[in-house]
Amino acid sequence: MAHVTNIDAGVADELHARSRQHWAARINAALIPLIEIPAALIVVAEIVVLLAGIIARYVFHSPIVWSDELAGILFLWLAMLGAVIALQRGEHMRMTAIVGMLPPRAQAFLDVVAMAAALAFLILLIYPAYEFAADEVWVTTPALEIANSWRAAALPVGIGLMMLVALLRLASVGDLRHVAGALALVVAVVGLLTLLAPVLQPLGNLNLLIFFVGFVGAMVFAAVPIAFAFGLATFGFIALTTSTPDVVVIGRMDEGMSHLILLAVPLFVFLGLLIEMTGMARAMVGFLANLLGHVRGGLHYVLVGAMYLVSGISGSKAADMAAIAPVLFPEMKERGAKPGDLVALLSATGAQTETIPPSLVLITIGSVTGVSIAALFTGGLLPAVVLAIMLCAVVWWRYRGEDLSHVRRATRREIGRSFVIALPAIALPFVIRAAVIEGIATATEVSTIGIVYSALAGLLIYRQFDWRRLYPMLVETAGLSGAILLIIGAATGMAWALTQSGFSASLATFMTGLPGGVPMFLAVTIVAFVVLGSVLEGIPAIVLFGPLLFPIARQVGVHEVHYAMVVILAMGIGLFAPPFGVGYYAACAISRIHPDQGMKPIVGYMLALIIGTIVIAAVPWISIGFL
Repeated sequence: MAHVTNIDAGVADELHARSRQHWAARINAALIPLIEIPAALIVVAEIVVLLAGIIARYVFHSPIVWSDELAGILFLWLAMLGAVIALQRGEHMRMTAIVGMLPPRAQAFLDVVAMAAALAFLILLIYPAYEFAADEVWVTTPALEIANSWRAAALPVGIGLMMLVALLRLASVGDLRHVAGALALVVAVVGLLTLLAPVLQPLGNLNLLIFFVGFVGAMVFAAVPIAFAFGLATFGFIALTTSTPDVVVIGRMDEGMSHLILLAVPLFVFLGLLIEMTGMARAMVGFLANLLGHVRGGLHYVLVGAMYLVSGISGSKAADMAAIAPVLFPEMKERGAKPGDLVALLSATGAQTETIPPSLVLITIGSVTGVSIAALFTGGLLPAVVLAIMLCAVVWWRYRGEDLSHVRRATRREIGRSFVIALPAIALPFVIRAAVIEGIATATEVSTIGIVYSALAGLLIYRQFDWRRLYPMLVETAGLSGAILLIIGAATGMAWALTQSGFSASLATFMTGLPGGVPMFLAVTIVAFVVLGSVLEGIPAIVLFGPLLFPIARQVGVHEVHYAMVVILAMGIGLFAPPFGVGYYAACAISRIHPDQGMKPIVGYMLALIIGTIVIAAVPWISIGFL
């Protein structure tokens, strides 16, 4: 009889679980269009507003003074709604290499823990986000003359929607014991840290190690999404070890996500999808494949060269990668390239091309340190060539034994014909770069020219334009952009916390007192900026540390342009090196490849970049020989 009762209880539990999952799925299904449709419309609105700004300024010589302001307001809404879409789809970047080694039951539990940790961060942040938006009521935008709370409201609304999505995700988990255990674990950790606050406060900068190394490392390796791991650690550090109000975390995240130059990210993501949809990608890759397809690792060399060509156009490495990956990756996969090697090389080329003008990092260094921007532009080209050669050497080594017996070498006639077909597609990067250099469009606006060019090429030249795919492409653009921008926002908050702790001043003092002269100073610079690059975007880091370290470089006898190249390349390596590099996860998000797959292949490329950076540091002529 007891056996029958146990069976009945088990059946009842299963029915309850199915009922709970059914209702969670129904609510989520109703929520999807309420989020995706506005996000898709905002992407369209951004394209229209920026394009109208270009036409009004360049054609009619009558600038629209409010276009950038409106674009900025819409951009924050796009970032937050995109982050909600990414959470619904499970597309926030997380590292599961360690978790993947565990038994399936442990993996399932840690998946629930990851969602519970994200929910904890959102709960902690919702009231500060509301406070931040409420305070912005008193701020009036200069051009539109409306309350800035119309923009800032995106933060509490987005965080609230993400909370709802996280709750629905937890409600859809079949095993309630996993949910209860995960929630209890997260609450216990938060509660324990809160009780230990009086012990942590006197520790000073030791808390940097506890929160930004210990806790971030533990959460990243436990597969908590990167953005939420960064955010939780920053919030914990601010709330428990300082007297700074919690609302500052929201302010810094807002600052990180609101740089108008980052608007290039969603627009270039959409441009990449459009290039693929219109057949331009197929035409371009067809020509390149005919040209280099018979060479071992041929399209990998094309990837390195393509990133060199488009880099600096948008000012954002994520946008550069978004312009290239959708064009080359499908064909490369068809030809047998492993996804992990592709995302590894894409990340490495992102680090390689940081010094190519007109890079905003170069402009920022010039503006905060007084170094000639023209000299930086001249000095940045050759270091990127050196690193490109290093990466191509790794490609040659890895693919030297590639079996090409099944690959037929194209005839000259086939190469010529494919070139003519691909010419409109090949011209796109040159059109985009010319628009920036000639002053037709800013680095943020230029992607809209690419979008119009690609749409016209698809409609009039390639006769391939599937209108039904536009809406899914717009939603995909929003989701990918939200995942990337939330990481950048969280990393900006972490950067601010590091600065306010006095870490930057301590670093400068330490480097001033180093023995060993120039070689030791440059060696420590490389190590320091590789570490800093793993948690900081290039521009905020340069703003923070440039004014401190460039005068020291002058004192020890290092040429400013040479030092700038070393700093930028070291920063780029840190930015794109897993497990903490934000750029690496951006590359994975853009290319739709799981972060775990690129962990092993990227080691060789990163070693090549480090060797190349050491060569550039040791041979100043590479940076200053043409000045």
